[in-house]
Amino acid sequence: MSAVTHELLLGGARSGKSRTAESRAGGWLASDPTHRATLVATALAGDPEMAARIAWHRADRGARVPALETVEAPQALGATLRRLAHPRRLLVVDCLTLWLTQCLLPPAGAPPGRPWAQEKEELLAALRHGASPVVLVSNEIGLGVVPLSREARACVDALGELHQAVAALCGRVTLMVAGCELRVKDLA
Repeated sequence: MSAVTHELLLGGARSGKSRTAESRAGGWLASDPTHRATLVATALAGDPEMAARIAWHRADRGARVPALETVEAPQALGATLRRLAHPRRLLVVDCLTLWLTQCLLPPAGAPPGRPWAQEKEELLAALRHGASPVVLVSNEIGLGVVPLSREARACVDALGELHQAVAALCGRVTLMVAGCELRVKDLA
């Protein structure tokens, strides 16, 4: 495991995960003038509402943390983290849920990606061996009802397994509830 400390931020929709991750980036940037921070955005704009949502997040983030750079990575997340890794650069991944869903259920017209098992292992390897601290944002969707479709159940199961594997590599795991932070794990 890497000596670099990572954090996994989990929570429901509109729980404050992204703002908390951006706050971590703002703190990182303010702590040292040589620090850089990059948001690795995983969302694909598959419809006009999602495109508007992405644009709103981009503008909101830019107003609150103007020095936070953005890189789009709807696929090949592990390779992107390896490419950007530097000890003085904090990486913020927002979000694992969209990335996993796009890997398992690619939107119509999306270029074909690699198999999920390979994508997952590349992400975990980037976290194990990367030079950058990483803050990962993801939805905790396993607290609700069991989905009706086989595909949705497979995504819920895969996300739960991914969360466990990522959490094992993180020094800190935080559950966000109504904008409040609940530390689940804190080795930092």
